[in-house]
Amino acid sequence: MPEYRFEARDPSGGPQRAVATAVSAEVLAATLRRRGMIVLSIAPVAAPSQKARRWRSFHPLAWRPLTGFDIEIGLRQLAAMLHGGLTLLAALQTVGEQARRPRVRALWEDVARRIERGATFSSALSAHSRRFPDYVIQLVRVGESSGELHAMLARGADHLEQSRSLRLMVVNALAYPAIVVMLALGVSAFMVINVIPRVERFLVAGGRHLPPLTRALLDLSEWLRAYLGPLAAVTAAAGLALGAALHWPPARRRLHRVWLHLPVTGPILRVAETAAFARGMGVLVESGVPLLESLGTAGRLVRNAAVAERVAAARASVARGEPLAAALSGDEFLPMLTRMVAVGETTGALGPTLTEAARFHEEQLVAIIRRLGIIIEPVMIAVVGGIVGFVYVAFFVALFSLATGVH
Repeated sequence: MPEYRFEARDPSGGPQRAVATAVSAEVLAATLRRRGMIVLSIAPVAAPSQKARRWRSFHPLAWRPLTGFDIEIGLRQLAAMLHGGLTLLAALQTVGEQARRPRVRALWEDVARRIERGATFSSALSAHSRRFPDYVIQLVRVGESSGELHAMLARGADHLEQSRSLRLMVVNALAYPAIVVMLALGVSAFMVINVIPRVERFLVAGGRHLPPLTRALLDLSEWLRAYLGPLAAVTAAAGLALGAALHWPPARRRLHRVWLHLPVTGPILRVAETAAFARGMGVLVESGVPLLESLGTAGRLVRNAAVAERVAAARASVARGEPLAAALSGDEFLPMLTRMVAVGETTGALGPTLTEAARFHEEQLVAIIRRLGIIIEPVMIAVVGGIVGFVYVAFFVALFSLATGVH
């Protein structure tokens, strides 16, 4: 059926602007009048051209998977339109129309269809639980019962943005040294496999004994070339074993617990998980979600299996009547969190206290990443420079020995 964009006023005089499908403009006008609305204008929605539809269908970026950023933008648009007075269905239809990619449009259209069939907004989102995080669904349930759906949607979008920023900070902090190490290893492997063997033939052709430094470099090159295949096989097998262990829950929990105590990455992961848990719990508790449900949802926000296990144990302890601060005590979270939770439980302001704890740990994470960047950069330069310098010094010592006859 064709689509029409209409403007009307509801029985209370509020403006209504939306897009609806109908057999004709006259049928849509009659339907709106039966609902008590005063129709101001109805105009057909121009359908996209066949060429534009074909381009969107075959564009390689149009069918890429949905991301959290797509959900975040949709929630912000919904919050703004609901706050402006549009009905939920009209807002969902508008979000679907404004989506640039077919998958995003199909998601919001399916949510709207489920609501038209009588489902609640939260249950319609639950049908796409892989797309919408649990805490967003919890906030929507609270908004439906309290009548402040637009505020809960805005809060969910804010939390998505903060989680994305936190995750990017951690990834950037850990990716930089990893990239530098991989480049150093790649350059070293290229020199050992391709450059050194060619230079070795030139040095050996001189018929002189090579200096010990040069001889050590050539022996290392020969050993690596001889065992390159087995080393690659062992590395691949270790990678496969690590992947299999991460898919087995007991092994994954043990590995994640070890990662929390590594010298460099451990503090970053602990602060990030503490901030993520505190931020999620703070949003849920302040929004009116019960404590046990908040703990169940926040346990799915953290990515470390050992931390998630601690949250699950804390939820069971709270269900037995124990204080939350005591249940969270352990080496998975930073001690500051449990102290602030104890203060929040004593004062009855657990939600704001958790939000303040999240802000504190996020600022601490930013400071740690900045310090790490200041320290790692010269260390990486020294390591890469040492590898390249060792090779060059070994070559120049050998050339000097051949030219002067000094051993």
